[in-house]
Amino acid sequence: MGKIVALANQKGGVGKTTTAINLAASMAVLGKKVLLVDADPQANATSGLGLDINGKGIYDCITGQAQPAEIILKCPDVKKLDVLPSSINLVGAETELLEIEDGQRRLKAILEPLKPQYDFILIDCSPSLGLVTLNALVASDSVLIPVQCEYFALEGLGKLLNTIKMTKTKLNPGLEIEGFLLTMYDSRLRLANQVAGEVREHFGDLAFRTIIQRNIRLSEAPSFGKPALLYDASSTGSINYLNLAKEFIKKNKS
Repeated sequence: MGKIVALANQKGGVGKTTTAINLAASMAVLGKKVLLVDADPQANATSGLGLDINGKGIYDCITGQAQPAEIILKCPDVKKLDVLPSSINLVGAETELLEIEDGQRRLKAILEPLKPQYDFILIDCSPSLGLVTLNALVASDSVLIPVQCEYFALEGLGKLLNTIKMTKTKLNPGLEIEGFLLTMYDSRLRLANQVAGEVREHFGDLAFRTIIQRNIRLSEAPSFGKPALLYDASSTGSINYLNLAKEFIKKNKS
């Protein structure tokens, strides 16, 4: 039975989609069957893997116009990686979900039947705490929170943690924090080391040991529609995410 993990942070530009793409691809390369769910209207996780953002997507599942099996795409370059794509249409889901009975659990109803088919289902959430992100939290077993090693990184984290706590209390008692992932790390910067130190001190074992360093190859890869591992396997970013995948899999061994 697969585990559903939401990647969430309402602050944009923290490396959330980069993490979703590269963690999913790295785990697939390591032999795990992975489904990446793009729950962001920007559809960057979809386009970043070279897939079409103009076809049917998760919005059609939410509105009942299509079943996931009709929409799920196979990643052309990574054998064990599937994608439930997104499109700009997902913007309308915020309104649609208000009108659907038990709308907060819509995504759970869509993903729950898929769990036996995958080892891991990763949900790339939008940089907001709207109804679609709430749906992702309700559907998930845990939340992975990327934290950039920059000024204001910890600002707003309290709001996200309160949302997770509220979701756990009222809608999803089994929801746990998978961990905090330090991203965009530059060891030359005093501030980056300070933020990393604060996260580790405050969250202890919940902080992943693997740190994602700032790397130009990670930024370039999506424009070629590839995960960093296939764009430049020897790059620092590729190695970081491969190490993260190994740590993640080891942590989740029963």
